[in-house]
Amino acid sequence: MDTKIILILYVVLNIYGLSIMYVDKQRARKHQWRISEMQIWLVSILGGALGATVGMKLFRHKTKHKNFAILLPTLTVITMIIYIYILLKLS
Repeated sequence: MDTKIILILYVVLNIYGLSIMYVDKQRARKHQWRISEMQIWLVSILGGALGATVGMKLFRHKTKHKNFAILLPTLTVITMIIYIYILLKLS
């Protein structure tokens, strides 16, 4: 797999992670159907944790949920290490 594809995937997943935090926050304010926590975790595990973490802080969303407040930043570090490792192996 090409490093360019890996980087594009990482960027897209993080934009998506940021976006779903924004959308879920907006839906919560309007008392509408929400994005499942499972979807947020799935995107984060696949590599969108940085975007989801930034979204959590930026939109003040899910910051009182201990599992998000602690595990999401931790997952951010883990996924960044994994992506860096993959990129270094492909270089």
